[in-house]
Amino acid sequence: MNQYKNHSFFKIAFRFAFIFLVFVSFIEIGFSILTNVSFSIMIEKLFSEGKWVYFLKRLVAMSSFYGLFMAGYYKFIKK
Repeated sequence: MNQYKNHSFFKIAFRFAFIFLVFVSFIEIGFSILTNVSFSIMIEKLFSEGKWVYFLKRLVAMSSFYGLFMAGYYKFIKK
């Protein structure tokens, strides 16, 4: 039996989106540190004035799409 059938759709979507947001942001920041070889250069490239808004919007958009998709899959498609 699917454990997600009894939960709210938005609660499931938020849970998936939040986990995706945290996971992808750690990966993206980690790869940025590795490719730039410096923590200060990573901060300058990702979080300088105006760039942090794009970084945050992109992560929120990706995580909300993923959360809604996975919640729909587990709630309505998976048996």
